[in-house]
This record gives sequence, structure tokens and C-alpha cells, in this order.
Amino acid sequence: MKRFEGAFTALVTPMRNGQVDEQGLVDLIEFQIAGGIHGLVPCGTTGESATLSFEEHKRVIELTAQTVKGRVAVVAGTGANNTLEAIELTESAKKSGADAVLSVVPYYNKPSQEGLYQHFKAILEAVDIPMVLYNVPGRTVTNMLPATVARLAALPNVIGIKEACGNLSQVSEIIQLCPEDFIVLSGDDFTAMPTVLIGGKGVISVVSNVEPTKTAAMIEAASRGDLTTAKKMHYQLFSLMGAMFCYPSPAPAKKALEMLGKIASAEVRLPMTQMDRPSIDRLKKDMVDLGLL
Repeated sequence: MKRFEGAFTALVTPMRNGQVDEQGLVDLIEFQIAGGIHGLVPCGTTGESATLSFEEHKRVIELTAQTVKGRVAVVAGTGANNTLEAIELTESAKKSGADAVLSVVPYYNKPSQEGLYQHFKAILEAVDIPMVLYNVPGRTVTNMLPATVARLAALPNVIGIKEACGNLSQVSEIIQLCPEDFIVLSGDDFTAMPTVLIGGKGVISVVSNVEPTKTAAMIEAASRGDLTTAKKMHYQLFSLMGAMFCYPSPAPAKKALEMLGKIASAEVRLPMTQMDRPSIDRLKKDMVDLGLL
């Protein structure tokens, strides 16, 4: 089984003229792997999964797995707020060769903690594939509590969680309650380094779309206990981490990749829109300061 530790990029989905830019996705994947990233996550929030059609969603995962060819782990975003849809996407990801799936807390519905447990349990019973849970209460409204995570961690194939609550106390409680081999990944770049230092195993990152090498190096340093290097890398990337959200994501990540010539267009799909001028100026300054431009 693949290792699901380190720096994973929450891949943007390149688009041109309203369509998924498949060659752009292939080129982006090659840039990531060449940059030393440890894994890739297609069709997460950053991949605009909410506005991809089912066919596009399945194709992006399939193309990612085909391009990666086992060189790094592929954790495919297959979450939904409809359990049956989540099962369908998870089945497709397994057929496409994904190594694991990332399954988000159902958004909008506001389920109970029992509802969360039964949702993930139903997916696991339907499809035999490793699952990383995804808690992001800032987007889903519902916060999956550590006790629920621990309950799910006891089920076969639940291997870890992407925890994007931004709360290190909650992260600590999850690590304390769950089995030692349970993989806790930060879902926020700014908590990535501290999460590893308190027992987490890595990050699913937005900033690594733009800077895979430095993000991977930061996580590697933190993982080996090299606090001096990890802290240095954290602060080198810190302003760019913020710039990734100076305008609704993933517009800044896409714009940065366009500036670098890594994708042909910064196009996003409605209801997301292109960055405004003040946000572009801020992003460009941070990229210049980091030596990217």
C-alpha cells in the first residue's frame, strides 16, 4: 500500500473556454512530481469539485491516476452531501486506479454526528478502498468532532483525516483518541508545520500547487524533528499561504500558476470569478518576494 504521509497537493483543475484542460492537468501533475511532492489530491475543494459535472469529475481522477502511474499516491476527492452520489464517485475512483479517496463531511445538510458516522460507514461498506476523512467546518458548517473521528477510525479502511478546522486543540484531541497508525493531515497550510510537530503526518496543501518543492521540504524537516529548518520554511511560505486566500480560492492558485507558465489559463468556473486587481498585486508581490517571479 502507498504511504499517505508528507505533502499532498490539492490540485487545481485547469480550464480553458469552459472545459477541463486535460493537457494542462497533465503538465501540472508533471510539475508537481518533478518538484518532489509526496502525493496528489484531484477533485478536492481546490479542484472546483462542486462545479465539475459527474463525467468531468470522474475523468479528472482517471487522467490523474493514468498520468501519475504509481509514482506518488493519488487520493481522489469523492465526497458529496448525498451518500449515494459519494458511493458512485468512490466506485469510479477505485476503477480509475486511485490509491485512496478523500471524503468530505456532507455540506449544507447539517447532519448529526450519528449521521456523519452512518454516511461514511455506508460508503466504506459499498467500496473497498482506503479513505481519508475530510473535516472542513468553515465550508460544511458541521464540525466532525474528535469522538466521531475516533469512532470512524475503528472501521476498516479509514486510514486518516484531512483536518481543516484550524484548531490545534481539536487536532491534538484527534491524535490522542485515534490509533497510533491513524494519519492526521493538516487541511490548512498555516497549520501544516505545527500539526506535524504535535504528531500529524503531513498536509493536503493549496500553496504547494505553486511551490511544491518548498512545501515538501517543510514537511520533511518537521517530520524528522528539524525545527529550525521547518520553521524557516514555514515563514518563507507564510505570506504566499495567505495570498492563496486573498481572493476566493482557487482563483489565486490558478493565477499564480498562469503567471509561472505552468497552466495556460487562470480560468475558474462560476460562481467563482477571476481575481480583482488589488488581489493580483498582492499575489504578485508575494511571488516576487519568494523569488518565483
